[in-house]
Amino acid sequence: MADAKVIPFDEDRPRRRPPRRVRALPGAGPEQAAEPVVAAVPELSDAAGPGSAGSGPAGAGWDRRIAGGLAFLRRRITGEYEVDDFGYDKELTDQVLMSLMRPLYDKYFRVEVKGIENIPKEGGALIVANHSGTLPLDGLMLQVAVHDHHPAERHLRLLAADLVFMLPVVNELARKAGHTLACAEDAQRLLEAGELVGVMPEGFKGIGKPFGDRYKLQRFGRGGFVSTALRAGTPIVPCSIVGAEEIYPMVGNAKTLARLLGIPYFPITPTFPWLGPLGAVPLPTKWTIQFGEPIETAGYAAEAAEDPMLMFNLTDQVREQIQHTLYKLLVQRRSVFF
Repeated sequence: MADAKVIPFDEDRPRRRPPRRVRALPGAGPEQAAEPVVAAVPELSDAAGPGSAGSGPAGAGWDRRIAGGLAFLRRRITGEYEVDDFGYDKELTDQVLMSLMRPLYDKYFRVEVKGIENIPKEGGALIVANHSGTLPLDGLMLQVAVHDHHPAERHLRLLAADLVFMLPVVNELARKAGHTLACAEDAQRLLEAGELVGVMPEGFKGIGKPFGDRYKLQRFGRGGFVSTALRAGTPIVPCSIVGAEEIYPMVGNAKTLARLLGIPYFPITPTFPWLGPLGAVPLPTKWTIQFGEPIETAGYAAEAAEDPMLMFNLTDQVREQIQHTLYKLLVQRRSVFF
């Protein structure tokens, strides 16, 4: 595979800001949009069946859910909802986007989470994870894992590559879900605001590596994530993800086609592109996500972020901890699919 692009994560990257104004859709009323959104949100779809407005305790519960769903629709249509400076829409993420990802998380990949107690209950922290799987489903599953398993239901703000914000629809959904461009300035702002920030330093070299190199960590860039954590004084939480490597076994790379399309790689798997759209369905592997013990940075002096040797040592420490945990989880795993 030719040299692939690594997600740059340095201080020289410009920030991109989404507009904060939210406008209502013209010519639409709550009744017109109710049916599709109710279907997208599980708690609403449960209430939308026959007899949902019945009497008794169950009927009252259904009535409350329907009323809540209509209130949600009204806020979306009238624009009475909030987004932050990065475009993050908490209400939409909680009620729609997370609900759409949970069947994949719970039923398809059957994700098992370990070490969730290592994520702080409050305050900023930087979660550093391995990256794999040809398509970035590991980042989405990591986001669901943190929210659904952490006692405080914390939200993970992922740092994403430029390509994510160049794609129509994907760009808007990524912003709404709380993702932002992988640059040090934005990451530091989020950490200092007490947010959980997620980064996958391998970038495209990790997610686009051949199947033969599975679970072998690639280079972690220049340690920009360590510098950011040192400046913000927040802990670094190593995270190891097993199961994502096998969802699209990448046995080849159509480099010429990738260059024509302007993408870092064009994967060839045993099913794609041979089976067309069916070949894009991921294999139902069994996943494990383990969060390691946090590495504290609050004890370092302010100038420590400028010490290249310290950054190298901490980067290597994080990388080695993730790699060691990956090997341990692979030994414990009974099967790729069970």
